[in-house]
Amino acid sequence: MSSQTIADKQRTSYPKKKLLLYDELRELPNRFDVIAISKMSKVRATQLMTIRKKFRTTMKIKVIKNRVAQRSFEKTNNRKGLSDLSKELEGQCALLFTNISPFKLNLLFDKNKVFMPAKGGDIATKDIMIPAGNTGIPPGPVLSEFKEANVPTKIDQGSIWVSKDTAVVRSGGGGIISQKLASLMSKLNIKPVEAGISVSIAIANGLFLRENDLKINLDEYGKELAISFQQAISLAMEAAYPTPETIRGLVLKTHQNVLSLAIQSGYVSSDTIISLLSRASNDGQILAELVKKAGYTTS
Repeated sequence: MSSQTIADKQRTSYPKKKLLLYDELRELPNRFDVIAISKMSKVRATQLMTIRKKFRTTMKIKVIKNRVAQRSFEKTNNRKGLSDLSKELEGQCALLFTNISPFKLNLLFDKNKVFMPAKGGDIATKDIMIPAGNTGIPPGPVLSEFKEANVPTKIDQGSIWVSKDTAVVRSGGGGIISQKLASLMSKLNIKPVEAGISVSIAIANGLFLRENDLKINLDEYGKELAISFQQAISLAMEAAYPTPETIRGLVLKTHQNVLSLAIQSGYVSSDTIISLLSRASNDGQILAELVKKAGYTTS
């Protein structure tokens, strides 16, 4: 039996849906400029559905078994970096196919993140605070939950009040949220877990990009861009390089230089006459003072 016959028999033994997905994954890398992986370990199903709906016209999102994708990519040899990307498929992943820059994609995903109630075992990405004030919860067994979380309380007007702002989880100290604390925060309507997807790894324009490569601080980047712009303008002015941004300054600078040269050389014009007369007056006063100091008198 030939190897082709064996391959055909193996192919017919797979479910039709899996075969269609296999074929689609062989074709998608050639249709899009960017291929990315998003780790789905902390992504809620509702978040993924929202992202699918919002980007349905600009992105293909495939949540599949890693081995199916890896087998498909093995047959797609003309895409640079695809084999390296394939090796990163571990755990629950989503494959993203798009023509949007991975840097812009990460920024778009950040804007679509929401805060969700915590579950036991979640890890805090930032310090979690329970604010001071009226919780609206009547006294009862829940008081023991506050005590266990080291949250100071008092009873006032028939409800539990938190006495002061209290950090219940520190992100730098492991940041693991217990089941009891998650339950307490749910009662207080505190939603500390940021949910959404982000780009973990991407290939684009021959580049292999990891998550840290794709993180952009827009405020810091904007400040650096403004500083670079001012430095470029200063350099262009010094080099007398004309651009739409420098031409006005260069014309003014040239005018000032020409005017200064004309005044220094005593050239009389409508632009220099006032300055020349003022300089002559000052020179005359200085000369008069020198003559007076020498013992001469002026009439």
